[in-house]
This record gives sequence, C-alpha cells and structure tokens, in this order.
Amino acid sequence: MSPRIHTNHLEGMVTFLTVARLGRYTASARALGVNHSTVSRRIADLEKALGGKLLAHGGDGWVVTDLGAKVLPSAERAESALNGLSALAEGKESRIRGTVTVAAPDAFTSVLAIPGLAEFQRREPGVHLEIVTATQQVRQRRAGTDIEVVIGEPVVNKAVTTKLCDYNLRLYATREYLDAAGVPTGVADLADHRINYYIETALQVDELDLGIRRIPKYRYGISSTSVFAHIASTLAGTGIGLLPEFAVTDPRLIPVLPGEFRHGASYWAVVREENFRNPAVRATLAALHPDPGNR
Repeated sequence: MSPRIHTNHLEGMVTFLTVARLGRYTASARALGVNHSTVSRRIADLEKALGGKLLAHGGDGWVVTDLGAKVLPSAERAESALNGLSALAEGKESRIRGTVTVAAPDAFTSVLAIPGLAEFQRREPGVHLEIVTATQQVRQRRAGTDIEVVIGEPVVNKAVTTKLCDYNLRLYATREYLDAAGVPTGVADLADHRINYYIETALQVDELDLGIRRIPKYRYGISSTSVFAHIASTLAGTGIGLLPEFAVTDPRLIPVLPGEFRHGASYWAVVREENFRNPAVRATLAALHPDPGNR
C-alpha cells in the first residue's frame, strides 16, 4: 500500500468498509456512531492518501470501485484490529462486533427468526441487530441492508444466496365463521367466501401471487401487507385466511380444504459479496436458519 497511508487512516479504512457494506453515508454514520460529515471527511482523506476514488454512485447508493475492491481486504484487517483493541480496553475476550441490519417479512421475523437471533445475541453481545420488516422482491442492491430475506429463490448479481426453509400457505377460518357462511367442499366453493390476504396492487412477490391465483374466484376480505393482520382478520370472523401454517398457533383457526389446497413457498437470504465478508454478517446469517422444531 502507498506509504502515504498511516495510522491516522485506520478509522477511515473502517469507515470505507462500512459504506461499502451499507451503501449509504447516513446508514454508515448511524452504524459508526458519527455524523454524515465525519463519514464524508474520512472517505475523502483516505481517497486523497490513496490517490483515487474508492466509491462511486450506483443505482441505489454507493458501490466500490476497482481501487476500492483492492482496498477491502486491508480495510477488513483494520476493522478486526480496532475490534480487538476495543475488546482489550473493555477487559473482555475478543468477540464478533458490529451492527447487522436484516430486512425480512414480518411473520418470518417474529415466528421463525427471533428465537435463533436472541440466542445468537446472548452468545455475541457485541453484535447489534436491526430488523426491518418488509415483504417484497429482492433488489439488485438494497442500500443500508446487510441481509435481505425474501420469498422465493432470488436472481441477483454479485450476492450470496442461501435457502433458509420451506413452508406452506393453507386456508384457515374459525368454526363460528364456517357455521355461519358454510364449509367449502372444493376450491370452486371459495367464490362465495371472502379471503383475507395481501393487497393485490401491493403484492410484488411471485410465489405469494401464485398462491392466491390458485383460487379462481373469491371475494376480497380484509387485505393487508402484514401476515399478522391476515391472522387477526380471520380470527375476527371476516372470512377465510390464506396463511403460512407456521404462523397459525391459535386453536380457534381450523384448516379449510386441508386435503385439497396447499401452496408451497420458501424463504431465502441474500447477502451482497462485500457484506458476506463481514464476520458479524456471516454469524447472523447462520443464526437466521430456523430450528425445524420451532415450526
């Protein structure tokens, strides 16, 4: 590396690494506990010392340049060194450290992911977890996110994809609703019932869209972007819910057409290559795999 690099640039290296992973100065400033101008100044000082640009504007945030890609391994070593010094200063054994941001659907997060993530954070208290609930298609680049959990196998460039688990969508209703509205004996009978599911115009996930398309005709119940709203609406007797079976824990919800209707789907994790090199991200990804015994 250029002799113009000295110890004063250690924080700049870590700052560059954080922006490379998160794609935005604002998200990086929050993760580092500094302000936006500090991030900008550190990057500018480091680029001046190296004689070239490390980051360039992409379609959705900052991306590393060719020079930046060459600097990444050194930046990772700088991060490791600073984490080790912080651990020594606190009188603790060196552990994984950092902030990891996960974007995932609400039902997956609350029912499947949280138990494993809670145990992981007890083992690794130096990792700060941020979870943003979202149900949408994978993006080629989502700035500010380390791990993105999506429904259906993703097609994305320059990223590591991992299948987390399979699950089924099934139909459920309360006994009171079925007594009042009638018990369907086939999919065609669903034309006389309201279905609680996602808002059609906001549904951007192919596997979820295919699930509702298996019902040729139905009436709209209470539509929502939240699985828990689907469950609550179904418990309130507003119609039949098309629900992920792992999230149905209330005994008042009973299966409808259990031998005839089932739609399989799967959860996948997507991690950009730069983020996958982060030990905290890799450890969090491992903790995201649901325990089959919890489903």
